[in-house]
Amino acid sequence: MDLSVVTENIPVYASAALLTVRVAAKGIVLAFIVGALVAGVRFFKVPVLSQIARVYIELSRNTPLLVQLFFLYFGLPKVGVVLESETCAVVGLAFLGGSYMAEAIRAGLEGVAPIQLQSSLSLGMSRTQALRYVVAPQATALALPAITANIIFLIKETSVVSIVALPDLVYTAKEQIGQTYETREALLLLVTFYLIILLPVSLIAGQVEKKVRANVF
Repeated sequence: MDLSVVTENIPVYASAALLTVRVAAKGIVLAFIVGALVAGVRFFKVPVLSQIARVYIELSRNTPLLVQLFFLYFGLPKVGVVLESETCAVVGLAFLGGSYMAEAIRAGLEGVAPIQLQSSLSLGMSRTQALRYVVAPQATALALPAITANIIFLIKETSVVSIVALPDLVYTAKEQIGQTYETREALLLLVTFYLIILLPVSLIAGQVEKKVRANVF
């Protein structure tokens, strides 16, 4: 292994890592928003919308991200809808992640005993206040481990977005291997930068989870 090659390529991989983080961050935020809305629709059993949400979850969770990206990047232009590579990657992550976030949040909401809401209402709280101050904190604590796992899952899923010609970490590594045959150096840089991204997220999420559970329970 040539360490000089590794050193020379660090700036290139750093740029690709920033792109990976940006795409992952946008996708995760949108996935959480979609997940919260879908979870709310299913938890409160909103007519019609609840059935649509169920179909969305089944469709999203039972098709690979790779297939979804192919549809977005190569299929939509056939009907006149053209998405840029980064937009396509963000939408794909949000579509996939939204379903997993929805189930995590719904599980948290359903994990709170109904007596909690009933007791809050009997004490004079409005339904909105009871949901905000009693149900939501407990549901958050219960759902947080699954939400954290989904965040890490979505960051790792960014390894697939290179299929839409997005110069992320995997795309950069494949380019280096294809052009220079520096396989070991490329893989070392790829693994290193993914660890730099994922380890802090995992450690911070673990600490946040402990604090939230300690404050709620």
